Amino acid sequence: MEHTEALKALGLFNTRVPRYTSYPTAAVFTPDTGASFQSRALETLDPRDPVSVYVHIPFCERLCWFCACHTQGTKTLSPVESYIETLEAELELVRTRLPDGLKMGNLHWGGGTPTILPPEMTHRLARAIYRVFPPTDALEFSVEIDPTMVDREKIDALASEGMSRASIGIQDFDPEVQKAIGRLQPFDVTQVCVSDLRAAGINSLNTDLVYGLPHQNLERIDDTIDKVLTFAPDRVALFGYAHVPWVSKRQKLIDEDALPGDLSRYNLSRRAGARFVEAGLTAIGIDHFSGPEDNLTKALHAGLLRRNFQGYTADSCQTLIGLGASSISRFPDGYVQNAPATAAYKQRIAEGVFPGSRGYQMTDEDHLRARAIEHLMCTFALDLDDLHREFGPCAVTLLPILKEMTTRFTPFTKLAGKRIEIAPEGRALTRVIASDLDQHVPEGVRYSRAC
Repeated sequence: MEHTEALKALGLFNTRVPRYTSYPTAAVFTPDTGASFQSRALETLDPRDPVSVYVHIPFCERLCWFCACHTQGTKTLSPVESYIETLEAELELVRTRLPDGLKMGNLHWGGGTPTILPPEMTHRLARAIYRVFPPTDALEFSVEIDPTMVDREKIDALASEGMSRASIGIQDFDPEVQKAIGRLQPFDVTQVCVSDLRAAGINSLNTDLVYGLPHQNLERIDDTIDKVLTFAPDRVALFGYAHVPWVSKRQKLIDEDALPGDLSRYNLSRRAGARFVEAGLTAIGIDHFSGPEDNLTKALHAGLLRRNFQGYTADSCQTLIGLGASSISRFPDGYVQNAPATAAYKQRIAEGVFPGSRGYQMTDEDHLRARAIEHLMCTFALDLDDLHREFGPCAVTLLPILKEMTTRFTPFTKLAGKRIEIAPEGRALTRVIASDLDQHVPEGVRYSRAC
């Protein structure tokens, strides 16, 4: 491709950088910020501002080899039911700190596999959440769905509790690719799942795909995209596979020799992105696509697109409360993560202690840089006049960095006055460019690759 060599020279294929779903990243969290910060942050929330709530369900019946999430395998529901009891206890602990009148504007269940829950546990968990966090009239409730672990009864239970968006993990439909990543998921099974979701009145559908998987090629990813488009998804998330076996031991089961090379991986992402745009979806940031009526597209055009731990979002809530093992909460003054190991998380709750085990309290400089990075990640541009209106005169302190960016990333960046833009052909470098604003890069941390 015309610009490939220039992108390569600027580090696209050999640089490892954060995904910047938060700033600072979780790599800089420390035990100095934990349960006491979590408790104070909950107490000082403004009840006039709705919050988002994320619930982590860490259990899976099968552990996909490509996944690096905090999950654990189980063949019975006994540990799942015990975990739901702990979530109920955590909710009660949180309730004691919340100001009266606080409501919930967004709810997301992730995992793991939330659809491992049978209907009775789904109802039990949803109602426990609603008792502590009454929903706003415009509540958006999304759930991550494994088509091999769901049926119409489970879908109906979720729909009856208010689920408005389903996020289906697909990754790739090719049988050889699926076998190589330990995730067998036939197209017809996924097709039945989508039909059941539509029949249950779930009108918003997100599909997750991954490029850079073993044995993937252009022909196979085209076939997967053809199949995905038959579902008429409102959103598509297209993630690059992060091969980090030093973090996720199960990834050692993946044959590294079968992974696409740098250029092939880049071409896979370019082909997939072009296909979704040709199908009428709007490109959202570096790895999402959405339909013309979807909230992501509307947020992009209105200048309201944001980025959080789930990726790109139209969620306007300033606070995200994470529940469950390893969940991360985002408060106005910083972040706190619950104990990552399920056993440690359960022990803290059993002792009546908040489960936050590490976090980070943000400075004014952190807030400024977090917003600057978010601007670049969402709009491929950063205007210091916009930051001035939000943060005051300190915004101009970033101008020397923008000038350095323009020099370093020529010809893919352009600076006009106090506004920098990333050219369309250079947007694959966005994470690398944004990292120039990052003041917190711990030694020894190995992030995922830039492309």
